[in-house]
Amino acid sequence: MATNSVPAVLGRRRDLESAPLLAVARGGTPSRVPVWFMRQAGRSLPEYRALRTGTGMLESCLTPDLTCEITLQPVRRHGVDAAILFSDIVVPLYAAGVGVDIVPGTGPVVAHPIRTAADVAQLPDLDAEQVAPVTDAIGLLLRELGDTPLIGFAGAPFTLASYMIEGGPSRNHERTKALMRSAPDVWHGLMERLVAITSAFLRAQVGAGVDAVQLFDSWAGVLSLRDYRQYVLPYSSRVLGALSAAGVPRIHFGVGTGELLGAMAEAGADVVGVDWRIPLDDASRRTGGTHPVQGNLDPAVLFADRASIEAEVLRILGEGRRAPGHVFNLGHGVLPETDPDVLTRLVEFVHAQQV
Repeated sequence: MATNSVPAVLGRRRDLESAPLLAVARGGTPSRVPVWFMRQAGRSLPEYRALRTGTGMLESCLTPDLTCEITLQPVRRHGVDAAILFSDIVVPLYAAGVGVDIVPGTGPVVAHPIRTAADVAQLPDLDAEQVAPVTDAIGLLLRELGDTPLIGFAGAPFTLASYMIEGGPSRNHERTKALMRSAPDVWHGLMERLVAITSAFLRAQVGAGVDAVQLFDSWAGVLSLRDYRQYVLPYSSRVLGALSAAGVPRIHFGVGTGELLGAMAEAGADVVGVDWRIPLDDASRRTGGTHPVQGNLDPAVLFADRASIEAEVLRILGEGRRAPGHVFNLGHGVLPETDPDVLTRLVEFVHAQQV
């Protein structure tokens, strides 16, 4: 059974307090606007595609030297201000023994979707030893990253629950929303189990030495504010709260969550991620003006001409200056067809601007 304590840090490196990302997350003034990209490691890089040939996604996430190399690739190429651990939101489920696979062209597919309380009762716990390949990869990365912070991550309970109930990706999440209302005992029981699994996975990463964590709630934007507060917020709060004494910044991000940002800020993160649908200064007001924000260039803008991209970047940086702090990022992940050279130039352009 997983415990609620954060394990002693095994691999913490020298003090990185001056790293721009960590300075922003802790309310300080960075030497430059930090920039990194969600899905910066992956299909947009030819070196990634070459390395992954013949190797499945989950195998890549659970092979330490491969995970390490994939995580390092965008740091070397783009000069970003943070690495994010190459993984997938279903890794802790798979490691715990849940029947889940990542099907190319589809995404996570669950062999036996959750429908009843008996299904929930059969879900396994997650022990730190089961994610040893992940923590081993973190140990390798800490020796390579120098003064670049490493971000760990996990999927939030709601997003994991939606995959487990639907059996895979869903456009409307009809089974998920129906189960919330028609079988609240099953819903809350499932969320309790997912809080335990997600918290254990993040504690293991923190114990291995990551410098920050991001909680992804990819599908939370399908919910109304009322439903989010009733069915989701208490559980996200518990995951983030489990790391409150860990001493690492916590970033909370969701897609299509403009109407939920105030509630998401209440969940306990230090930085609130914002997608491209809402200006950063507006997002800051919605979160009470107390949280640094992360975001939020539309990933599709990277296919425009250079002048248009730079104009959008300048607009976003201007909005970010009106928040308590700003970590530059995309409003969602890097699209697979993105030109890597565009990302490299974008990092250079952001770094050239005044804080």
